[in-house]
Amino acid sequence: MDTPDKGIPLELLDGAECVVVFPPVLKAGLIVGGRGGRGVASCRTAVGWSAQAYFTLGGGSFGLQIGAKSTDFVMLFMNKDGLNSLLLDEFTLGADASVAAGPVGRQAGASTELKLDAQILSYSRSKGLFVGLGLKGVVIKPDKDDMRDVYGEGVTAKEVLKENKVIAPVAVRALPITLGRYSSSKVVE
Repeated sequence: MDTPDKGIPLELLDGAECVVVFPPVLKAGLIVGGRGGRGVASCRTAVGWSAQAYFTLGGGSFGLQIGAKSTDFVMLFMNKDGLNSLLLDEFTLGADASVAAGPVGRQAGASTELKLDAQILSYSRSKGLFVGLGLKGVVIKPDKDDMRDVYGEGVTAKEVLKENKVIAPVAVRALPITLGRYSSSKVVE
């Protein structure tokens, strides 16, 4: 965010309903491959950013491939349909919700067509720079173990992100606080 020519455009962040961060996602393969990681999400509320909810990301691939890498992902959920997909027990990027590689830099925020068409904009970070990256066929679902460990038994991602019924413990408020530094606009109810 501190590098305007290489970061996620503030105009897009200001328009996002939710932000999901997966630091890092590991990908490895030898003919058959897979990727997986754990992340956190925060959504806009009438008073700012919500407490964070926890998610897992996973997917597989088949083809000519060999190697391993680690990548950080940031996904901007741009509308209510994208947000509703996030709140399902499990959803697949590209099947249950449309995902597009997010534009970077100062001028990229002006891409009105992209903002209107994509439910989710996906970014990856490698060596400190963000680049748009398409993620299709990847499954995202709530991490019930992490949710239980942080908030107690039975608390759902929907209660945390959309219904704003949960207050995050001080130890896990980093994402909402950081998002508030860059985008303080609130949902208009």
